[in-house]
Amino acid sequence: MGIVVENVSKRFGSFQAVEQVNLEIKSGSLVALLGPSGSGKSTLLRLIAGLEMPDSGKIYLTGKDATHQSVQERNIGFVFQHYALFKHLTVRQNVAFGLEIRKVAKKKIAGRVEQLLELVQLHGLGDRYPSQLSGGQRQRVALARALAVEPNVLLLDEPFGALDAKVRKDLRAWLRRLHDEVHVTTVFVTHDQEEAMEVADELVVMNQGKVEQIGTPAEIYDRPASAFVMSFIGPVNVLPSSSKIFQSTGFDSPNPEVFLRPQDVIVEKIANGATTSATVSRVIHLGWEIQVELTLDDGQFVMAHLTRDRFDELNLEPQERVYVKPKDAKSFPLFYSI
Repeated sequence: MGIVVENVSKRFGSFQAVEQVNLEIKSGSLVALLGPSGSGKSTLLRLIAGLEMPDSGKIYLTGKDATHQSVQERNIGFVFQHYALFKHLTVRQNVAFGLEIRKVAKKKIAGRVEQLLELVQLHGLGDRYPSQLSGGQRQRVALARALAVEPNVLLLDEPFGALDAKVRKDLRAWLRRLHDEVHVTTVFVTHDQEEAMEVADELVVMNQGKVEQIGTPAEIYDRPASAFVMSFIGPVNVLPSSSKIFQSTGFDSPNPEVFLRPQDVIVEKIANGATTSATVSRVIHLGWEIQVELTLDDGQFVMAHLTRDRFDELNLEPQERVYVKPKDAKSFPLFYSI
């Protein structure tokens, strides 16, 4: 097992940042710690790195108790959101820094640095300074520097948060390919659900210092364990169980709220026994997908996502009357607001 966290808790004054977290991360996997601000994900990452010490519990790295080890003893590679590169050093010198601290032979350092620059697609840029690189390139230098020391574990704290949307999307696809090459156990923190689902083998969804659910992206999305997970992962309609959309379908919930994904709202032009009438309030074109905002006769707002082909088939216009029904709705005992 790459990383094992056993009943770990951490408090800062009166704030309980992490509370009795248990987690196992397989060796060689890429795992995302996902949650809103204040959920405890960055604190948990810092506890694994040794940048913070737990109040209770244990942390094991590659089968060894690392709870009280220093950062250096843990052999961790850490990448921060804002690169943390040395501005006065070249790209090559930045990547070599950790190896020089460890007094690795100069010839070996030179070979390792060139190998890493090739790996992170920065070959030929070794003599440039960080100020001469784009944000995406600087983040790749930071990753190369972290990988240079051949860490047992690579930790990334919101690594793409400071980049614009296009660069962020390109880099996360690149990170997935890089991981498939180096196979180092990797944990990264993000609040971006799409980023986590695209890159990670497994998601750890956190809320208020606790783990809400652990699973593959498909498991988390299709079978959420709680109202919080369903409301946080992907768009969702939250409707009262008494809403008119459920009355003719036989869906009955003892809980006050029901969760319905936009793609699970079926829109028709002709009524049948299971539909309820609604008015098209707004149509938003999102490329291959169309978002249709609907108002039910009882005043409830519902969002539906349609494929472009289905939207063209229906030929919907604002203020048009349509008929809707839920395909798959879920209900949970409690709802945690985010």
